[in-house]
Amino acid sequence: MISRALLAGSLLALAASQLLGADAPPHIKLVLFQKGFTKPVALTADGAGRIFVIEHTGTVRLVENGQTMQDPYLDISDRVDQEGESGLLCMMFHPDFARNGRLFVNYNTKVGDQEQTIVSEFKVDPKGRKVDPAGERVLLRFNQPWSNHKGGQLAFGKDGFLYISTGDGGSGYDPQSNGQNLKTYLAKFLRIDVNGKEPYEVPPDNPFVNQPGALPEIYCFGMRNPWRFSFDRETGVLYCGDVGQDKWEEIDIIEKGKNYGWSAREGMHDLFPDRARGPLTDPIKEYGHTEGNNCIIGGYVYRGKQMPGLTGVYIYGDNGSGRIWGLKWDGKAITMDAELKGPEDVHMSAFGEDKDGELYVLDYNNGFVYRLTE
Repeated sequence: MISRALLAGSLLALAASQLLGADAPPHIKLVLFQKGFTKPVALTADGAGRIFVIEHTGTVRLVENGQTMQDPYLDISDRVDQEGESGLLCMMFHPDFARNGRLFVNYNTKVGDQEQTIVSEFKVDPKGRKVDPAGERVLLRFNQPWSNHKGGQLAFGKDGFLYISTGDGGSGYDPQSNGQNLKTYLAKFLRIDVNGKEPYEVPPDNPFVNQPGALPEIYCFGMRNPWRFSFDRETGVLYCGDVGQDKWEEIDIIEKGKNYGWSAREGMHDLFPDRARGPLTDPIKEYGHTEGNNCIIGGYVYRGKQMPGLTGVYIYGDNGSGRIWGLKWDGKAITMDAELKGPEDVHMSAFGEDKDGELYVLDYNNGFVYRLTE
């Protein structure tokens, strides 16, 4: 009998080959944008078009008018732990930043020997070049058992709520079975309302608000290490690249209340099926650890102007091989799936998106930021 995973892979390959034969998407290249960063892990932009590069070490660098400012925009390196995959992982501006000056960060710290995740807020001058690190207001704090699998992304949805990705807490094979446990923040997407009472409110339509024994902030569960996710700025669809264990990397469409399988499954494949808590949701795409591929880097649906042949394409890559791919999802199936760039000696840590929807790639080892172009 043909397995579900094999059949799905065959159908996707057929769809891709049919599309490529008629209308192949453009190949892309990386053009150096800025260099001199220390372990860059994220890139974001404010509404004025300024670009901000987040460094793993606990600093954020401002790029304005094509120049990287010498002094950090934000420096919280004194409180950021950098052991393993811990560090400053993300900074995100409030959708109304130009008016309210609110920005949010996700980082790891240590209290004694205890590793923790911190999600906090700063209020700043929206036109300023410096954030006062003493102005931090912690929104969320929870313990981490190991130094890997932090997730760590932040993003605002079209609903105005703040979404937070968390990994399973680390080690390997999810030894605490956090992926299927609704009593922990680990291995989840969280959704909170930062526009009401302080420090935040729980949206009343979060799926587990009224479920005994479940944390109300949880939006969905069953994630391993959702390192990078993004909303399609046009449709609002939420895409996530969830890093696999030994064999399979996956892309998920994140929706309220769903269980994405870890660690009952890796990708579409059984791992510890007895751990499953209810029905499992398949990824829309998986790929194996072949040809140097070993760690998915989730990207963005392209909505810029410089690469019109890729409009509406979700662009993602792999940390191990440096390959970049693009796929189109119509809400039910993948209608295009193609390699856009072959192997590259780039230690890819993240993609970034500027105000205009143009995309960037960060090189963690060399401290480079590249623009994607046709």
